[in-house]
Amino acid sequence: MRTRHLLLAVGLAAMWGFNFVVMEAGLRHFPPLLYVALRFLLAAFPAVLLVGGPGVPWRKVLVAGATLGIGQYTLLLMGMRAGMPAGLTSLVVQIQAVFTAVLAVFLLKERLTRRRITGMAVAFAGLVLIAADLGTGGPIGAFLLVVGAAFFWSAGNIAIRSAAPPDSFRFMVWICGVAAIPMTALALLVEGVPRLEFSVEGSLSVLYVSLIATLGGFAIWGFLLKRYDASVVAPSSLLIPPFGMASAALFTGEPLTPAKLTAAALIISGVLYAGTRSSPSSAPAPSVRSETGENEMRATEMI
Repeated sequence: MRTRHLLLAVGLAAMWGFNFVVMEAGLRHFPPLLYVALRFLLAAFPAVLLVGGPGVPWRKVLVAGATLGIGQYTLLLMGMRAGMPAGLTSLVVQIQAVFTAVLAVFLLKERLTRRRITGMAVAFAGLVLIAADLGTGGPIGAFLLVVGAAFFWSAGNIAIRSAAPPDSFRFMVWICGVAAIPMTALALLVEGVPRLEFSVEGSLSVLYVSLIATLGGFAIWGFLLKRYDASVVAPSSLLIPPFGMASAALFTGEPLTPAKLTAAALIISGVLYAGTRSSPSSAPAPSVRSETGENEMRATEMI
């Protein structure tokens, strides 16, 4: 990867890592369901009128919108609202890679290799360490909501694999589009008619997560995927938890305890090990077509 594109990938990881701090700030001004609805509304409109159709069957867009959109972000924001810190949230949701691998075995009939099992076990050990640390008095219920969000993220990954969209940015716009209306209805039903009061922090938070983190982020992601193999681009997303935890420590004072740092090392190394290939000498070389397909699928695990 060229230096300027490598810097762009690192900048994207920083943008997405900082996004967790921004969401935590937004939740001080909006209830979680409304916050999710506003994110989707601003990310989808008027973008859906400009990007053209999703390029895949509508039923697959709806499934991705329900899982990757509504399910993931509803539980994620509810977990953060219930007390899950931003930095820790950015780390815990990475367990979606483990859930994705398991679901792929049952739904896509993929083979679960020894390397993937080992990596998943290491990553899961990090998750258990976080749960044990929170169990001493932390928000364990909020933690479980974030784990649930990671599961819905993994289900969304499977939906994306099945859809195989030709343009990840356009597909993401339509995911936001199909999730916006039902999410708004759900927010009104559960949280009632909102009593909105203008605040600079709340407004900037919604604008950041919808326009910068969602539209801008996936525009950069798609730009990189068009120029490099997905296996080259995807590992850069493992920088999201370090940036998320560092941002939370810097802007919110969230402590970086030894348990958190150890868990981060276990989860990131486990996901990285499970998502990379073994040495060529230990496995037959795949064809160009199968290599491309696997790279594309690996990339969706990281989005």
